[in-house]
Amino acid sequence: MPTDSPERQIKLMIVDDHAVVRDGLKAVFAMADDLTVVAEAGNSTEALARLRDCPPDGAPDVVLMDVGMKGGESGIDLTARLLDEDPERVVLMLSMHDGTEIAQRALRAGARGYVLKDSPSSEILHAIRTVFAGGTFLSPAMAARLFRGPSSRPLLSDREQHVLSFLGQGLASKQIANTLNLSVRTVESHRQNIRRKLNLAGQAELIKYAVENAARTGG
Repeated sequence: MPTDSPERQIKLMIVDDHAVVRDGLKAVFAMADDLTVVAEAGNSTEALARLRDCPPDGAPDVVLMDVGMKGGESGIDLTARLLDEDPERVVLMLSMHDGTEIAQRALRAGARGYVLKDSPSSEILHAIRTVFAGGTFLSPAMAARLFRGPSSRPLLSDREQHVLSFLGQGLASKQIANTLNLSVRTVESHRQNIRRKLNLAGQAELIKYAVENAARTGG
């Protein structure tokens, strides 16, 4: 279970096109003993450059990502790119938009959570600690609107949906990797993320779910 007391410092990267927002967040995080900002960027180009420049032991544990950014990719597009390159990367969306459509797009892109900019600082801190610990987080008001229906289930990213579909067709990780032009390690990471999101205990349950899902959708 995610907790608010991680055993080590959480390294953060802030990606937001407003310097005043980044400065405000850094001031909040400076008061938390378990958080440290290791990088910041104002657009997707800067973000990619900062991530490339980070030494292995200094890479951010959590990328706090603005949804709408000027001068390049949106935060959602950048999230999809980062997760496609490294499915184990943890991205938390921080947005002023409280519409469910944008939140769903962010989650499908692979974000671990979605928190609103006007949330109390305690909620933003809790969101960071939750996704760092392996959980997912949605602002309570957003969660109530997204998961109002009884049939709601965790949202898989587009890439995870592709991997799940191929698993349902009986393909092994190496075959999926060749088909999607990915490394086997990346496919294995997607499989782990699918299991986590769907709360499946092991590989046997994952394959069973994939086959049943393919049958339901006519795959």
